[in-house]
Amino acid sequence: MGSQDVLSETTRLASSSALLQILFRVITFGLNAFTLRYVSKEMIGLVNVRLTLLYSTVVFLAREAFRRACLSGSTKRNWTQTINLLWLTVPLGVCWSLFLGWIWLRLLEVPDPNSVPYYKIGVVAFGLSAVVELLGEPFWVLAQAHLFIRLKVIAESLSIISKCILTVILVVLYPQWGLYIFSLAQLLYTSILVLCYVMYFMKFLGSPEATKKSFPVSRMTDLLPNLTEDQTVVDWKEARLTWSFFKQSFLKQMLTEGVYDIVNNLGSLVARFIFLPIEESFYIFFAKVLERGTDVKLQKQDDIAMAAAVLESLLKLVLLVGLSITVFGYAYSQLALDIYGGSMLSSGSGPSLLRCYSLYVLLLAVNGVTECFTFASMCKEEVDRFNFVMLALSFTFLCVSYFLTQWQGSVGFILANCFNMSIRIAHSIHYIDNYFKESSYRPLKGLLLSPSLIFVYIISGVVTVFSEVFLCCDKGWLARLIHITVGALCFAATLITIFFTETKLINFVRTQFLSRYTKKET
Repeated sequence: MGSQDVLSETTRLASSSALLQILFRVITFGLNAFTLRYVSKEMIGLVNVRLTLLYSTVVFLAREAFRRACLSGSTKRNWTQTINLLWLTVPLGVCWSLFLGWIWLRLLEVPDPNSVPYYKIGVVAFGLSAVVELLGEPFWVLAQAHLFIRLKVIAESLSIISKCILTVILVVLYPQWGLYIFSLAQLLYTSILVLCYVMYFMKFLGSPEATKKSFPVSRMTDLLPNLTEDQTVVDWKEARLTWSFFKQSFLKQMLTEGVYDIVNNLGSLVARFIFLPIEESFYIFFAKVLERGTDVKLQKQDDIAMAAAVLESLLKLVLLVGLSITVFGYAYSQLALDIYGGSMLSSGSGPSLLRCYSLYVLLLAVNGVTECFTFASMCKEEVDRFNFVMLALSFTFLCVSYFLTQWQGSVGFILANCFNMSIRIAHSIHYIDNYFKESSYRPLKGLLLSPSLIFVYIISGVVTVFSEVFLCCDKGWLARLIHITVGALCFAATLITIFFTETKLINFVRTQFLSRYTKKET
């Protein structure tokens, strides 16, 4: 598969993932609204925050490093050794599940059994569901490496829909079951997800399509751990890279990215819908196109040119989306909270938190793309050096977080995360600049905006802030509608300016993200 084909499939993967995120969020929102009629808000909050955090932490720590290492480079590799390495995610997941489950049961506060019954069962079930999902990791990595996009869409859609249907049925018929309902639904979700991948490969392997594509695996038994005497069990270079990424993942999850996983409010929606799919999908692109740890001058120049052009366009895209959220989010945070939760949310510290978080979203967006490229191109030694930087950053983050939280409370914690994210962006920018310094490509130009666009953003920010002061949010619905109209006009002016000034980005979006839709119409 050529670089252009990889780029086309990657953009399809990113857009499909973003649409799936939107679908899942809408379904989850509706499901929460429905289940509130039958179970307590304390139980739903426990499931959506504490138990979901247990599940996501286990799977992240058990598989993230393996995914980054095993998706690097070409698909032409010794897949027997890679699959053996991937199966290590299961025992690792069991260990993390037992350890974190013990923390959830022994160290964290146990909820009142009268309002939230069967809490221990919930912890066990969500930990077990993480292990079940890890059973499908070799299938998932193989599918992602060969860009089986339709499989990912179908598997995740079927699993989330099945989970929602079972939840609704049990909530209506047996609301007294409490956490049993959500535990069974979570186990069903991961089981169907894994079964979809297993059943697909059972049908695909050995088929004429697999033979035509020269697929590296021919039998289902090849996807099981395979110990042979004539070769090592795993590729030790790949294993060492996995260990380097594991240390990095641990630091990120435990010390620097708590907000990303815990905050689940209005401010995190776009981050999850757009930025996370872009980061995950284009990591695969950069990891396939670039040769890890190889000098730019020694790689295929066509691939380097494409990687630089894509990186520049991605930086511009996330910068504009994030900057729009920051500019317009400042003046519309109070209104959004007022519509979402009434005066109880909009009159307290909520608007200040959401305004700060809109700035954090901008930094999160830029950092996602810069680190996406950085981690896809770093060699093992560079990853290890970065881990030491992360360790120092983590210590600095904890100190800054302590002082800012003492000074500004929750706002201070978000500002500390902004500081941490800014330092990480600076480190990645330094790496990217050094990476391309021996070439003629300057992808960091994607972080520069035209003066006219900067001017429009400044004017939009000033106008919308004055609009909020005079029209929002205690002056009736007519004033709110006028405030919304002012924002819509400013946003339209911003989009028009982007269309005429950022022609390279518009062409990238049109050719990569929108081309298949326009082809269907014609």
